[in-house]
Parts: sequence; C-alpha cells; structure tokens
Amino acid sequence: MGSEGKPMLPVLDFTIEDLKPGTNSWLSTCTSVRQAFEENGYFVAVYDKASIELQNGVFGSMKELFDLPTETKRRNIFEGMPLKGYVGQHPKIPLHESMGIDPGTTLEGIQSFAEKMWPHGNDQFCKYIFEYAKVAEVLNRMVVRMIFESYGLLEHYDTFIGSTNYLLRLLAHKALEQNEPQLGFVAHTDKSFTTILHQNHVNALMVETTNGNWIDVDFSSPTSFVVMAGDALMAWSNDRIKSPNHMVMMNGNETRYSLGLFAFYRGILKVPEELIDEEHPLQYKPFDHLALLNFTYSANMKAYCGV
Repeated sequence: MGSEGKPMLPVLDFTIEDLKPGTNSWLSTCTSVRQAFEENGYFVAVYDKASIELQNGVFGSMKELFDLPTETKRRNIFEGMPLKGYVGQHPKIPLHESMGIDPGTTLEGIQSFAEKMWPHGNDQFCKYIFEYAKVAEVLNRMVVRMIFESYGLLEHYDTFIGSTNYLLRLLAHKALEQNEPQLGFVAHTDKSFTTILHQNHVNALMVETTNGNWIDVDFSSPTSFVVMAGDALMAWSNDRIKSPNHMVMMNGNETRYSLGLFAFYRGILKVPEELIDEEHPLQYKPFDHLALLNFTYSANMKAYCGV
C-alpha cells in the first residue's frame, strides 16, 4: 500500500469568524464541501471548538473506560444491533476495541451508558463526552446544511436534521511493538449519512483514493476533524458523492483513542428528484436508513437498495 506522489488531503477551514449562512465565506465553503465530497468522499475540517482541556478530559476518560475489565465493557449491548455495541477481542482485529453510545449526543444517553460501566455512573466521563459530542454535532449540522444548500435543496434541510439520530462510537486501537504496521481495523465504508472523526495524537487512519491508492490521513492536530461521507449520503446524492474505503493501520507503541459521530436518518431516505437527470439516472430505491445497520459490512449499497 502507499501512494504515488502523495495526493493532497482536502483541508477546509471552519474557524472563519463570519462562517454563518448567507455570508460570502459560508457560500464559498458550501462549494468547497461539495467539491471535496464529490472528488474524495471526505475532507479534514479545521475546527477549534474543542478546547485542549476538553480533549485532555475526553481522552483521559476514554483511557479509564477501556481500562475496565472486558466483562464490564461487554455490557454495552444493543439488542438486534450488534454493530452498535461492544466490539473487541476479535482474532482478525486483535488491536481494536470500540463501544457505542446511542443516542450519542444526549446527556441521558451518555449517562445511561456510564451507569452500565460504573456502579454509580461517572459524572466526569459524562461531562467530557457530552461536551465533545455537542461540538461534533454542531460541526455535522453545518456540513449537512452546506451539502443541502450546495445542491439547491435547503428547503429539505430542517426536516432531515430534525429526524437525524447520532451514534457515538468510542474507539481504542492498541499498538504492538513490531517492525511491520499492524491492522487496527479492516477496510470498510461507513453506513452513516455523514461521519465526524476525531482522535488523539496517534495517526493511523488510511483512506483509499478514487484511483485506488491508499494514503495516510494526518489529523493529529487538536483542531483537526475528519468528515467522511457514508453509504447513505452516497445513495441520497445518487452517486454524485462516493463513500470512501478506509481502514486503521497501527504503527508504533502508543494506543490510539478516537471518536466517531455517525449520523443516521430515522425514516426512509430517497434520492431527491432534483438529483436525478440524464447524466445521473436513478441509482437507488428508497431505503430505511436505520435498517441498513443490520445489513452486514460485507455487502454494499447496490445490494441493499440498488435500482
């Protein structure tokens, strides 16, 4: 794996002071978001709303969480939704552990999760994770609004975002001191509409470019968030946007802690009529987005709801 000529990662600045709907900076960023998604399926957002204190609290809390006994972590269960709960101790991905919080942006959802992990809950954990989740949710809302606006579909945004549910996954990838890079998580696309990723200082994410090269994603800066298109956005956009293949390759001797905020639509998603034309004939039937989570990672969107 590797790349020829080191393709440039798209980096978009979301720290612009007047980045508000209707401003010139908003409109130009809308165009940049759409172009980055259509050309790559992802971009790195520079976003400074998570303070160093918050990040230290989040990653300290995650270490505390993943240091718990395995039998405790296995209490993270969602009946009938195996991909939402605890994943770990798997022989094919021995470095990977992750847990899910759903709903992932409400204090009640985070407290409910903490009460399963600790006998009396964990107020500090809840405080930091909730504060982080709201930061990621605000960034996701901005990005999704920009997608809708850039396609001339802003009138549908409020209805869409009002029916959006968030799964927050907390991930740990252990490092083994070996000469060869070690697989942290297998290559896959996300089933979300959009995904917001953030991590500590340990880089390990790789994405596949449109020409089939694999490149390293450097987002170890505290202000770096990776924004990724999921399979549902690919279907909704009628294949204008592709969900990128990505994986985790660990190298070095430090644990990588990361968080993924996955946005799901509660209901039936369909391709807007405005995104169907001669150049883009209809590619997907209407589909139940949450039901897509039960569709295995070995299958793809065409198998699930292709025309």
